[in-house]
Amino acid sequence: MNIIDIKSKKAVIIGVVVVVLGVLVFLYKGLFIAALVNGSPISRFEVLGQLEKTSGKSVLDSLITKKLIEDEAKKKGISVSTDEVKTEISKIEEQVKSQGGTLDAALAQQGMTRADLETQIFVNGKIQKLLADKLNITDDEIAKYITDNKVEIPKGQEQQFKDNIKSQLSQQKLSAEAQTLIASLKAAAKIKYFVSY
Repeated sequence: MNIIDIKSKKAVIIGVVVVVLGVLVFLYKGLFIAALVNGSPISRFEVLGQLEKTSGKSVLDSLITKKLIEDEAKKKGISVSTDEVKTEISKIEEQVKSQGGTLDAALAQQGMTRADLETQIFVNGKIQKLLADKLNITDDEIAKYITDNKVEIPKGQEQQFKDNIKSQLSQQKLSAEAQTLIASLKAAAKIKYFVSY
């Protein structure tokens, strides 16, 4: 082979590689470019960098909390089944439907997907099971709430009002106990941060 043939082959190979790379960049431009403004690109790295600056701390904290809850649930043999998640999603769908909407539209409005909702339900279910022994609402607590808030209950609706109050008190107790649990899990955990926000 002479030198001209080798140079020609190299040129062809380089040309093919450049064309292939160009096609790949065009096909997968969304991996690199988030938008074009008057022909000027805004890279995904710029977007991700800005998101990291503005929301990095809260997102990282949320992921740490999720991991701590999952670890604690696993340690105590607590799990949430797919059927439990499906049942909860069905309840949510019925509530949204009764208000004239759809679950997908409600999720889109909050910037969530069904997968996000499922993950959230799995984590919340684990929290509820971890705290189950602390979430009982007694009749005395319901009576105290009615007295303290001077709730007037219409005749014939006593049970419905008590059930609503019990549900409200249960949610309040869950929220307070969950914060306490998360704080204690964080205090006991060995968390090393490699990025500070």
